[in-house]
Amino acid sequence: MHRVLTGLTRLALVVLIPVATAQARGVFVTPIPNVPLLAVVNTQSSQIQKDGTTLNRKTLSAIARDGHGRIFNERRPLIPASETATPPILSILVYDPQTRTSTFIDPQNRVAWQSTLNRPPSAVPPDVGSIPLGGSTPASPYIKEEDLGTRRMEGVDVHGTRDTQTIPAETNGGKEITVVDEYWYSEDLRLNMLAIHKDPRTGEQTTTVTQVDRGEPDPAIFEIPSGYKIIHRGAQ
Repeated sequence: MHRVLTGLTRLALVVLIPVATAQARGVFVTPIPNVPLLAVVNTQSSQIQKDGTTLNRKTLSAIARDGHGRIFNERRPLIPASETATPPILSILVYDPQTRTSTFIDPQNRVAWQSTLNRPPSAVPPDVGSIPLGGSTPASPYIKEEDLGTRRMEGVDVHGTRDTQTIPAETNGGKEITVVDEYWYSEDLRLNMLAIHKDPRTGEQTTTVTQVDRGEPDPAIFEIPSGYKIIHRGAQ
């Protein structure tokens, strides 16, 4: 596991060949202190094509958070499921909650954009998929929420919730559609460890956090690599 994680973080600091392909849903890493981690996010996608066939793709990426709450999040393209190569890094997001500095790193063009957020992001992951969750949303007869209980993943307890949204036939060309979003949340890591999105119109995508190392990550991954052009943006 250590070799895989080390390899991913090293890859974050090199320039890779650009690839123009579809992107996967990412994992929101909450910028909280005193909960360091380094992990690999695996995504499996089955996309329904216009001709009815299914396109199976995958990707992986590294995420990290240090003891100060700084977060590191890679973005890589989806590649064919049969491929054995590691997908190239398209971009890296680094955020420092102490300074509210957000850094977007483009390894392909060796450019980094920096800006200061007017307010910090949420300390909990956003809702997954297309279904709005939370008490502020009025109850809908077309949405069903299920408590899936708890289980263990990567050595931590996770709590599961499944939300099923029924789209009536009269609003969907005469065919009723059921969209399902499921996620398993770790209160300890403040992270969605597993997220599943199923939509019969588009397919299915599963995102899983794996190879969790709860040690302090290498500080170098939170820095802009030498030789990069730095562009400062205004407050956002």
